[in-house]
Amino acid sequence: MTKKRKEVVTSIPDAASKIKDGMTVAIGGFGADNHPMTLVREIIRNGTKDLTVIGSATAGLEIDLLIGAGCVKKLVAPYVGQEMYCPIGHNFRNYVEKGQIELWECSEYILYAGLFAAASGQEFFAWRGGVGTSIPQLNQDLVEFVDPIGKTKKIIAVPPLRPDWALIHVGWSDPYGNGQHLGARFGDRWLARAADRIMIQAERIVPNSVIRKNPFMTTIAYADCVVEAPYGGHPYAAHGFYKEDVDFIEDYVKCSEANRKGDTPVWSDYLQRHVHGPKDHYAYLETIGIKKLLDLYTHPIVSG
Repeated sequence: MTKKRKEVVTSIPDAASKIKDGMTVAIGGFGADNHPMTLVREIIRNGTKDLTVIGSATAGLEIDLLIGAGCVKKLVAPYVGQEMYCPIGHNFRNYVEKGQIELWECSEYILYAGLFAAASGQEFFAWRGGVGTSIPQLNQDLVEFVDPIGKTKKIIAVPPLRPDWALIHVGWSDPYGNGQHLGARFGDRWLARAADRIMIQAERIVPNSVIRKNPFMTTIAYADCVVEAPYGGHPYAAHGFYKEDVDFIEDYVKCSEANRKGDTPVWSDYLQRHVHGPKDHYAYLETIGIKKLLDLYTHPIVSG
C-alpha cells in the first residue's frame, strides 16, 4: 500500500510562530522582487528578537524593516537597499553605524560560498574571491590559507552558512511543498538548500497536477511548511503576478530615513499603519486598497 503524502499547508500565524528568538533565518528575494513580506510582517508582529538574518545577494528593504523593528541581532548580507529608490537601507545604515547589530562582512560570492558549504555538508568552501581585499580583515570567520595542491595561491576558507529556516516566496506551490517561481529564481534555491527547514509563501496553492505539468519549473521541492498569501510580496513585485508599488516603497524610504535622523514618531507611525495595526494579512491588503492592487497586476505572459 502506497503511503499517502503529507500536506504541509498551514496558516500564516502558525508558520511565523515557528521562527523563535535567536534563530538564524534566510530571507529570499532579490532587489524589489519576490520577498516573503507577509511572513516578515508576522514575525515583527510576534515580537521575535535576536535573529541572525541571512539576506540574498541583493537584499531589499524587507531586511531593513526587520532591523528597524528591532528583530535582528546579526546580519549576513553583502547589500541591503532598494537600488534607485534607496541605495542603502536607512535602518541598516543607522544600526550598523551605531553598533546596534553585528554585520558579517561579505561579498556576493562569499555569501554564496558559505551557502554552498552548508548545502554540500562541508566544513568550509574554498574561494579565491576576496583575497587581497580588506574583507578577511573585517570578517575574522574568513580564513586565508595556501592552496595545498599548487602551493602558490592564497585561498579563503568560507565557513558554512546554515539557516534554521529559509523563507522563500514563490508563484505557486502544491499542498506538499513543491514550489515554482514564475520568473527569476536568483539565489532562492541556494538559500533553501543551505537551510535545515524551508517555509514557502505562495501567491496561490494549486493542485499537484499543476506542478506535474511542468516539473522542470519546480525550484523548491521539499518545503516543510507552506502558506498561501495573495499579494504576499507587496510592496515588492512578484514575477507573474504584480509589479512593485513605487508609492508605497517611497513612503517606506521617507519614514525609515526619518528614523535614521532621530524622528522616531514617524517610524513608529509607519509600523503602526502597516505592521501592528492590521490584524492579519488580509486586513493589511485592505489598507492598500483594491484599486491599487489591481493597478499593480501584471499578466504572467507579459511579466514572465
